[in-house]
Amino acid sequence: MKDGPNIARVASAIGEPARAEILAALMSGQALTATELADVAGVAKPTASAHLTRLLDAALVAVEAQGRHRYFRLADDDVARLLESLMGVAWRSGAVRVRSSPREPALRRARVCYDHLAGEVGVRLYEGLVSRRMIRLQDDTVVLTSVGTTTFAALGVDVALLAQRRRPLCRRCLDWSERRHHLGGSVGAALLQRMLALRWLHRAKDSRAVTVSPKGVAELRDRFLC
Repeated sequence: MKDGPNIARVASAIGEPARAEILAALMSGQALTATELADVAGVAKPTASAHLTRLLDAALVAVEAQGRHRYFRLADDDVARLLESLMGVAWRSGAVRVRSSPREPALRRARVCYDHLAGEVGVRLYEGLVSRRMIRLQDDTVVLTSVGTTTFAALGVDVALLAQRRRPLCRRCLDWSERRHHLGGSVGAALLQRMLALRWLHRAKDSRAVTVSPKGVAELRDRFLC
């Protein structure tokens, strides 16, 4: 007897090269049109539309219509975590691109993982939050402490409001390039947005890469890093 969900349908949807490129592009957290995704995947727009239909059927992406345009994004945080984990397995197993992008060092330094901070900076942030007792691990679950709640509130992150959502406040996400954890969940997402708004971080154009401003370096060191 065969038990459990059938993962082959999802795996085959991810495994086609053009669809994999589309999903990787959507890891930026930004909603993109079929035309934009066709360019990323290196295929014609009708081909990209067929791929997107397949990804929609597999519940890996979602679509929203605005006027004449349709915008695609990852279906949810679980899909983003799945893709980040697959990237980690690919990196560890040596399944890397023959020609790396010039942006790869920047991506490994700091990048957006769907809607939270990843890369070396994201991992150091997570470890600093643990060291400063703002979060702690309890039964393999990340728990926000009262110290963390107070600290984040001072930064402008309303934890009470975030707690009303269905999404977990804090969640560990295994970083593909560092092979250690960074912080996901609604708190991780809110922290990234605040750091961007405060101009501690800047997003690179047309990339998941993030740069840390001189002010950001000082603020992160003083407030969060161990």
